[in-house]
Amino acid sequence: MEGLVMRSTGSWYEVFCDDQIYQCRVRGKLKLKGTKVTNPVAVGDLVTFEPEPENDKQGVITDILPRENYIIRKSHHKTSHGHILAANLDQAVCIVTLVFPKTSLGFIDRFLVAAEAFRIPALLVFNKKDLYGTEHLQQYEELKNIYEPLGYPCLLISAREEKELELFHQSLKSKKSLISGHSGVGKSTILNKLYPGLELKTSEVSTFADKGVHTTTFAEMFQLDQNTFVIDTPGIKELGLIDIEKEEISHFFPEMRDRFGECKFYNCQHLHEPGCAIREAVDNDEISVTRYYSYLSMMEDEDNRR
Repeated sequence: MEGLVMRSTGSWYEVFCDDQIYQCRVRGKLKLKGTKVTNPVAVGDLVTFEPEPENDKQGVITDILPRENYIIRKSHHKTSHGHILAANLDQAVCIVTLVFPKTSLGFIDRFLVAAEAFRIPALLVFNKKDLYGTEHLQQYEELKNIYEPLGYPCLLISAREEKELELFHQSLKSKKSLISGHSGVGKSTILNKLYPGLELKTSEVSTFADKGVHTTTFAEMFQLDQNTFVIDTPGIKELGLIDIEKEEISHFFPEMRDRFGECKFYNCQHLHEPGCAIREAVDNDEISVTRYYSYLSMMEDEDNRR
């Protein structure tokens, strides 16, 4: 039988097939196949499985069908391993907040690089507009002017405003979308507003640390209508890149990719080399300096919370 993985709890997977959910586990040998990952099966995977003879609502996953794409991050517990956030996506959505809590630009750029690695269209949704002052609104416009020309649409919304939520709602229609971001940015709150029947758990942001509290424990996909799916993921503190070589990182920055061939040296890493077209573009304000700093931090594999 073939089914779609809707939820992962680490050891059990909920697989949707023929209007029924099967509780499935993974056959042992499957864990040995492929890349080093902490989760051999991811939400969004299409899998083959065999129902258990003694319980027709349980099954054993026997194989994973070829993935169209996926988004992966470095595992917190095993740094040499990756953790797949979701597979077979039409769109990757990063929920961003400029205050309470503040999303780091390094996180945004790493998210976009992870999406670019598989050419997954990405959308930036800036939430909590109702908390923004003049300075925050100006910062949003500056970021919008950086990201939209690169092909990353930006939405400014408040979960309290139905008209603004409807704009986001329209962007989800007939797609399979990953919803990601730091804890506390309002992922679950937004989805509850759009689809009250989900009843996702939410929590207040800590006023002491200005950080979110994890409320989503496991990745889970919800079918909102016949062709619309959203994948809610646990809040991510960091997004360590994996499976991308250093010499490949610039390929996933569109503004750098557009200038390939203009550097003096064909193997230029855009760090200190003479005749570097990328660094010249940064100096001329043709490439955002914050984006370039994000590139440097990825090249040095630094923490991305700033």
